[in-house]
Amino acid sequence: MFTTRPTLQGTFGMVSSTHWLASQTAMAVLEDGGNAFDAAVAAGFVLHVVEPHMNGPAGEVPVILAPVGGDVRVLCGQGPAPAGATVAHYRSLGLDLVPGTGPLAAAVPGAFDAWMLLLRDHGTASLAQVLRYAIGYAEGGHVPVAAVGDTVETVRELFETEWTSSAEVYLADGKAPAPGALFRNPALARTWRRLIEEATAAAGDDRVAQIEEARRVWRTGFIAEALVRQAARPTMDTSGTRHTGTLTAADLAGWSATYEDPVTYDWNGWTLCKAGGWSQGPVLLQQLALLPDALPPYGSADYVHLLVEVCKLAMADREAWYGDAADVPLGALLSAAYNAERRALLGAKASYELRPGRPDGRTPLLSAHVAGAGAAAVPPGSGDVAASGAGEPTVARSGATRGDTCHLDVVDRWGNMVAATPSGGWLQSNPVVPELGFPLGTRLQMAWLDPGLPNSLTPGRRPRTTLTPSLALRDGVPVMAFGTPGGDQQDQWQLHFWLAVTHGGLGLQAAIDAPNWHNDAFPSSFFPRAMRPGSVTVESRMDPAVVEELRRRGHEVTVGGPWTEGRLCAVARDPRTGILSAAANPRGMQGYAVGR
Repeated sequence: MFTTRPTLQGTFGMVSSTHWLASQTAMAVLEDGGNAFDAAVAAGFVLHVVEPHMNGPAGEVPVILAPVGGDVRVLCGQGPAPAGATVAHYRSLGLDLVPGTGPLAAAVPGAFDAWMLLLRDHGTASLAQVLRYAIGYAEGGHVPVAAVGDTVETVRELFETEWTSSAEVYLADGKAPAPGALFRNPALARTWRRLIEEATAAAGDDRVAQIEEARRVWRTGFIAEALVRQAARPTMDTSGTRHTGTLTAADLAGWSATYEDPVTYDWNGWTLCKAGGWSQGPVLLQQLALLPDALPPYGSADYVHLLVEVCKLAMADREAWYGDAADVPLGALLSAAYNAERRALLGAKASYELRPGRPDGRTPLLSAHVAGAGAAAVPPGSGDVAASGAGEPTVARSGATRGDTCHLDVVDRWGNMVAATPSGGWLQSNPVVPELGFPLGTRLQMAWLDPGLPNSLTPGRRPRTTLTPSLALRDGVPVMAFGTPGGDQQDQWQLHFWLAVTHGGLGLQAAIDAPNWHNDAFPSSFFPRAMRPGSVTVESRMDPAVVEELRRRGHEVTVGGPWTEGRLCAVARDPRTGILSAAANPRGMQGYAVGR
């Protein structure tokens, strides 16, 4: 099959990420003697600089790591809702959805602490060694991708009239960042230089003590103080009103990133590892559990129809059962009996209903926002739910309401493997904190302002995130790490990639390049929480006969551009030979794999 690039192979180290500078940074760390975890941290901080419309230090990052000789673990860099972020408080402000921008949408920042824990516990490099690349690109400048400037232009009026601290960074001299010209963020460089200076002054040359001091500075030092000041500033958001946030010094001081066991699912000799039900990660596993034993031919209309309909059932269960405000019945959701029952709902025609199931006989409950758009909000014990559409609340003069995400995968010569999906803290999410050079995040927009739901806004609990890196084992040995940006599409595109490799027999790059698609037949995780029942968006490279057959089956097919669906990254290791592989997404012309 034609591929845009070769699948890279070697034995020393492999990296794949959504930006070439992050990929090359990680490779430079490997060449300098660091391991996969040192490389991932250094690349993560570079992604904050070169993809600021996709992620930032005050965003979040889930990480799946497989150290040689150790267990696969999930490192949760998703911060919770602050203590003051109650449904009652937001309702008292006249809101029925968490705004898509502004400090009211800010969870406790999680990315920085997660990167620090990964470096402390599994890396070998010092704080200064991993931050020097990000400092160099922020201080000396880098050539931005066009999407950075395009994003800034969408929020130019907001920046110039309301978020003036953002204009100082992203509209210097009135010009947005542009390809072919160096873009700098000196305030961010100063933040990391001061952090290193304070950590070194307090801890000397002790690597672990330096990292611990950096974590303390983030939680209680000058960085924490600046973040809290910013959260208290009245800020225009998507409601069309200026609001202050709920983040406090106590919230920052009291939270730390944590490790947990992955959720796993065995499928055809593979074991797939994902983050838990506080993320959408198990959706990938549920889709696999819903598949019949015999799959249609790869790429056929039967095949695409099956995957679209399977996704709808898994996403309906995500909407009803996933979240951090209640126990998620993952055992039942992934069980053979439950999925056999759910599989019976699959038909020859496209479904236009939102059909969550009843794991362990429980009755699903959905947000009244979904119900108001055509579904029924169901109190416990009263029956099924269905939806036929979703409204979109008016978005006031507040610029873009969401961003996207980054991804990176690394495998080193020793066999250490890591997958990470950093996101949030977008330049269009909140005003830049003047003293720091980066904004707060907006992940709370994913929580509902309806009480009693698994994903209700709840102090101390994580908003359900779409961020979902993947790691696969064969016979108990880690062999592949992969993931993609894309919000609600992440576990759709990852399923398509995974089956392209394991069912279609494609190599890593061919599986990434293959014509892709997604559907939006469930409530979006992002403000204003819209849904499009029956929708399927496909790349124009899909076989026209397949497109016509999908339409005949009732799918509302939108044909997009030829290279518009998916931004996958992947690395792999063959444990029999030690050969390493990597591939990256050509869409957008900025993701690259490197290695040797």
